[in-house]
Amino acid sequence: MNTSAKIVKISLTAIEKRPEVVGREDNAPNLESIINASVKSLKSGNVIAIPTDTIYGVAALAQSTEAVTKLYEIKRRHEEKPVAICVGNLEDVYKWGKVTVSKEILQDLLPGPVTLVFERTEQLNPGLNPTTRLVGIRIPDHDFVRQLSLACEEPLALTSANVSTVGQSSLKIEEFKEIWPKLDLILDGGVLGLTEQCRKGSTVVNLSVHGKFSIIREGSAYDQTVNILSRKYGLEDCTS
Repeated sequence: MNTSAKIVKISLTAIEKRPEVVGREDNAPNLESIINASVKSLKSGNVIAIPTDTIYGVAALAQSTEAVTKLYEIKRRHEEKPVAICVGNLEDVYKWGKVTVSKEILQDLLPGPVTLVFERTEQLNPGLNPTTRLVGIRIPDHDFVRQLSLACEEPLALTSANVSTVGQSSLKIEEFKEIWPKLDLILDGGVLGLTEQCRKGSTVVNLSVHGKFSIIREGSAYDQTVNILSRKYGLEDCTS
């Protein structure tokens, strides 16, 4: 596959910007410049690839319907299949979701490989997941992603970096080469995770009903999530 791109490997992250990749060598960009370049790309309506605490994802600004549409087109994702949003801190969880659990529960789960599903607030773009009143919210346990989310000052629409229903989730950038030409930036954090368990992505849990939870996707943190919600805090497990 001809990407017309030169990829330069670096230890923390590399930026690919068509038609060439900028990486950290002797004149490498520092973290601040990488974040600034990423924010500029996202604010321009582009879709970028980023590492997370589980797998590689593709991200766009959630408040931009045009950018979200582009994200769906790249993924070839069915328009009725929702995507989660990624934020940088707990305060943003309350801004975009109607939180039903205590702050202590949020602090035990986030940051981490967990997506929490709540009812969405009216501030969230109605063009994002228009067929549901719910939204999944992530704070990955990945410092770069959290800094990027905070720098954007709005949530990122985030989903796995692969074509929907084709192949597996990606632990390295070479595993989603098929969509490289459609991305504006690729942030290369190297190989993610030490085991194949990470390919399961985040654990998705519905917390939209007070006092109850249900697991939508087991993901990579299933046992930990259930133990926290059920055993530590006594929420009722309504998983069918």
